[in-house]
Amino acid sequence: MNIVEIPTQRTTLRLISMADLEAIHELHSLPETDQYNTLGIPQNIEETQEIIEQWVAENQQKDIKNYTFKIELLPENQFIGLFGFRLWSKKHSRGEVWYKIHSSYWKQGYATEVLAAVIDFGFDQLNLHRIQAGCAVDNIGSIKVLEKVGMIREGRGRQILPLKSGWSDNFEYSILESDKRKQSIIQKQ
Repeated sequence: MNIVEIPTQRTTLRLISMADLEAIHELHSLPETDQYNTLGIPQNIEETQEIIEQWVAENQQKDIKNYTFKIELLPENQFIGLFGFRLWSKKHSRGEVWYKIHSSYWKQGYATEVLAAVIDFGFDQLNLHRIQAGCAVDNIGSIKVLEKVGMIREGRGRQILPLKSGWSDNFEYSILESDKRKQSIIQKQ
């Protein structure tokens, strides 16, 4: 089993396991966290299990190409969300991020803190050239997070997100290894 942890000042990112099923199901079942997400609310825990079984299997590969982390709040290691990091081919030297934070922890800086740490991990540990993200154009909270860490809005994909409210445009963001970025605050070990 791979052990990959990314510490921040207030959280730790750890690869998910099947033991996280109930917490992930609760997160996916919240209407407010589903508003700008294309996954949809699962009909039952078995549907969530099918989704995370694939994520857990990908996390267990020798050379991980699609990380799925749980975000744990310190010091109790309380589950507060998920963070995904998909790597493209070595030739392209880039990754794509996504995150989903439990609504009880919104507007407290956790998403910004965690994203900054994952960007550092991508550039400093994985030697990537580019990290990108997409965001529904009405998702003001995520737009602020992406811009706070130094990601640049590059464009707009027209009606590419099938949301419950209908088709949504998507802003495309990226940051390059040479761009100025907000340095994450790594927890002293």
